[in-house]
Amino acid sequence: MTETSPRRYTAPRHVGFPLRLDLRGRTALADDPAWVAGLVEQVLFTAPGERVNRPDFGSGVGRLVFAPSDDALATTTRALVQGALQQWLGDLVRVEDVRVTSADSRIEVVVEYLPLHATSPEQRRSVTVGGTP
Repeated sequence: MTETSPRRYTAPRHVGFPLRLDLRGRTALADDPAWVAGLVEQVLFTAPGERVNRPDFGSGVGRLVFAPSDDALATTTRALVQGALQQWLGDLVRVEDVRVTSADSRIEVVVEYLPLHATSPEQRRSVTVGGTP
C-alpha cells in the first residue's frame, strides 16, 4: 500500500481578459480577482447586438459617450450599468456603487463591487471607464 501526499490547495485559474499570451507562449491565466474584473470590463465595453449568440449582452455605455453631457446622461448611465451587471454577473458580484461623472465632453464611470466569494468588505474592488467623443 502506498501513502499519498496531501493535496495542496491552488487558487482557481481562469483564462485572462483580454485574451493574450504569457511569456511561455501559452494562453495567459488570471486569478479570481483579475478574472472578475475582466468580466466586469467585458460587460461595460460590449454593446448590445455585438455578440451573435447573445445579442442582449453588454451595457451600451460606449454609445453614451456621444450623448449630450448632463444629469440625465449620468442617471441613464448609472441605470444601464447597474442593470447590465446585475443581469450578467449577479451570481458573481454585488454592485456596491456606480458613480458617473460628466464634465465638458468627458464621461467617467466608476463601478465599485464586492465579489460574492469575498470574505470581508476590504475585498471591495473598483473598475473605472472613461472616454471622450
